[in-house]
Amino acid sequence: MDWLGPVLGFMVVALVLWLVAVAVIWLHRPSRELAMPLLRLLPDILRLVRRLLADPATPRSVRLALIGLGAWIISPIDLLPEFLPGIGPLDDIVVAVLVLRWTARRIGRERLEAQWPGTPDSFKLLARLL
Repeated sequence: MDWLGPVLGFMVVALVLWLVAVAVIWLHRPSRELAMPLLRLLPDILRLVRRLLADPATPRSVRLALIGLGAWIISPIDLLPEFLPGIGPLDDIVVAVLVLRWTARRIGRERLEAQWPGTPDSFKLLARLL
């Protein structure tokens, strides 16, 4: 039973970190006018990930990050449950922006724009976030 203390401690720390993440996202959630266009970006982001993975010039580290992003987006397990009003799907957007920001620094924003499957206006919205 010596393992019970560390396991409970880990669970408490994980719960506290999750609650802090939910509180931060809730306090900094975008307005409806910004959130809805962001949510519409998700399909284009998935197509962008697929295109970058298919591109042989994409570095291995970027590929691994993009595979992780794709798995995160399509995973049914979320940091924030989808039933939370207004912020449920935002964890996918936050993770996507972080990974794409890192990807843009590694391969260049021009390559992201060249592979972008959506409209130029939707890329401008993504570029604002990056």
